[in-house]
Amino acid sequence: MSNEHRPRMRALDATDIARLAVFVAIVAALGLPGSFSVLGAVPITAQAFGVMLAGAVLGPRLSALAMVVLLALVAVGIPLLAGGRGGIGVFVGPSAGYLIGWIAGAFVTGLIVHSSARKPTMWRTALGTVVGGIIVVYAFGIPVQSLVTRLPLEQTALTSLVFLPGDLVKATLATLTVTTLLRAYPRAFRRTWLPPRQRESSATETTR
Repeated sequence: MSNEHRPRMRALDATDIARLAVFVAIVAALGLPGSFSVLGAVPITAQAFGVMLAGAVLGPRLSALAMVVLLALVAVGIPLLAGGRGGIGVFVGPSAGYLIGWIAGAFVTGLIVHSSARKPTMWRTALGTVVGGIIVVYAFGIPVQSLVTRLPLEQTALTSLVFLPGDLVKATLATLTVTTLLRAYPRAFRRTWLPPRQRESSATETTR
């Protein structure tokens, strides 16, 4: 693999900060329609879609940082969560684990989607949104929900399955959105990908 196509750790610049701010605003805006609860105190919202989208577009580091910024703003009282929720109290409620899971979920989504030097494919984007945006978030959310509600972990996991169909729809929408964005405006990803032909020729040269 050519060095110019390897991801490099670098300091954030003005463009990175602007992109981060855009996705903080997107996730916050997705909370404006509000939320509703089914079989429990954890609200169902559209904001998980924004978390998946952030991971897929921004990549692991910047998307996780965007979620940290969003949750920091929520912690100081700005009502950016669905239903106009904000304040430190949300981090001791049943949904606290899911909120912290947004950070890890966005990171893992970005890690999977951008795991190759080649442009993200639809299947890799779908895998990233499901693993990062659903499985990882649930892995944080369900144990904390069980702890706060004092329900057995197995029962909490079972009742949490009510979220799954909606989250799979969000993952599908995120995958389609990212795929469309890759075609229409690849500059949004701010990355340089290795063309397939160049990758193939490079592999051929190394085997000679």
